[in-house]
Amino acid sequence: MFEEELLEKTAVCTEILQDARNELYLNMRFLDVALNSLSLQPTFEVSDYAVDGAVFYYGIPHLIEQYKIGNVMVNRAYLHSVFHCLFAHVFKEKREEKMLWDLACDIAVESVIDSLPVRCLRMPSRPYRRAVYNGLQEKIRVLTAEGIYKLLAENDMDPRMIARLVLEFHVDDHRYWKSDSEKKRNGMPNENRWQDIREKMETELSTFSKEAAEDSKGLCEQLAVENRERYDYRSFLKKFCVLKEEMQVDIDSFDYIFYHYGMEMYGNMPLIEPQETKEVNRIEDFVIAIDTSMSCKRELVQKFLEETYSVLSQSESFYRKFRVHIIQCDERVQSDVVVTNAKELQDYMDHFTIRGLGGTDFRPVFTYVNRLLAEKKFTKLKGLLYFTDGYGRYPLKKPPYDTAFVFLKEDYLDVDVPPWAIKLILGEEDLEEQQ
Repeated sequence: MFEEELLEKTAVCTEILQDARNELYLNMRFLDVALNSLSLQPTFEVSDYAVDGAVFYYGIPHLIEQYKIGNVMVNRAYLHSVFHCLFAHVFKEKREEKMLWDLACDIAVESVIDSLPVRCLRMPSRPYRRAVYNGLQEKIRVLTAEGIYKLLAENDMDPRMIARLVLEFHVDDHRYWKSDSEKKRNGMPNENRWQDIREKMETELSTFSKEAAEDSKGLCEQLAVENRERYDYRSFLKKFCVLKEEMQVDIDSFDYIFYHYGMEMYGNMPLIEPQETKEVNRIEDFVIAIDTSMSCKRELVQKFLEETYSVLSQSESFYRKFRVHIIQCDERVQSDVVVTNAKELQDYMDHFTIRGLGGTDFRPVFTYVNRLLAEKKFTKLKGLLYFTDGYGRYPLKKPPYDTAFVFLKEDYLDVDVPPWAIKLILGEEDLEEQQ
C-alpha cells in the first residue's frame, strides 16, 4: 500500500515539475537546454530540494505543499537549482566558511530570478530583499557568488543577521555539491556540459535573442562573468620572457662531434661532452605599473606582487642580473623602484606602501617609460604590465614594447583597451588558486 501511494505521489510530482519546466520554457526559450538538463528524482535525504549537476532531487511532501501555495514557488525553486548549475556553483571549490558560501550562492541566484520580468516567477515585492540587493550593488556591480561571499566574510556579520539572510534566501540543500577530491576522482563531465550550455546561451542572447537579453540583464552579466576565460597568470607572465643563449653546462644535450669521434676511434665507446651553452627562457627587463587610485586596494596589489615574485623566484625564470621597474601611479607617476634580484623584490613587498590615491590616467607611465628608453636605462625592455581595477585614459600611439593591462576585478566585463595592448582580466580567486 505504501509503495503504491509513493509511486502515485512521485507521478504527481513529476507532472508538477514537468509543467514548471514547460512554463519556464514558454517564457524564456533561451533556457531550453538548461531546463531539460536535469533528471528528476524524489529523495528522503533532504526535506526540500537539492541538485548535483545531473539530478534535481525533491522531497515529495515539500514539493506538494509548495505547489498548493502556487506554481510560482515551484517554478522559482526549479530555476534556482538550474542557475546553481549554470553559474557553476555546484562545481566550484568550497570556501572556508561553508555557511556564508552557501548563502552567497543563494543570494546570487535569487537576485537574478528577481530581476527577470517573467510573470510565472513573480512574487510580492519584499523590501528586505531590495535593501540587501541595493547594499551589495553599492560595492560590487555584478552580484556574483564570489563577490557576495567576500563581502559577507569581511563584514564580520552578527549571527542573527546571517540567520535572517539564510531564512530569506534559502531554497535548496547544497549537500550534493562536489568536493575537489570527488571531482578529481570522478572527473568533471557534468561541469563541462554546463560550461558548454552556458557559453552557447551567452552567444544566443548576444546574437539571436537581443530583446530577451535586454530583459535579462542580470542573467547576461552572470553568464559573462562565469564565461570569462580563466587565465594562468604564471603562464601569462612567462610570455614576457626572452630567449637568450647563456654560457653554462647543458646537461640535457651533448656534442655530437665527440660522440662520433669516440665511436670511430674506439668502436663502441662514444665520448660524451656536454654543450657549453643552451637556450633558456629568461625574464630580463620589464616594468610593473601599479594603479594606486582610490579604487585599487592594497590587498589586491599585494597578491599581484606576491604572484609575480613567485614566478621570478624560480631560478629558470630570470637572468642573474635583471631590472624590474615597479612604478606606482595615479594621474601621475608617484614612485619608481628598481629591483635587480629576487631579494630586493621581496624587501620591496615587505615594506610596500601605496603612494598616490588620486585619479586614474595611464598616459604618464608610458611617457615616463619612453623617456627611460630614450635614456637607455633598459638593456632590453620586453614589456610593461599595468595593474589596475579601473578605467583610465590610454595613449593614442602604440609603444615600442609589449603592453598588458591586468584588471584584477571579478566582475570586470567591458574594459575597452587599445588594440595594440593585451587585456588580462583576473579574479582574486585566479591568483589565490596559484599560490
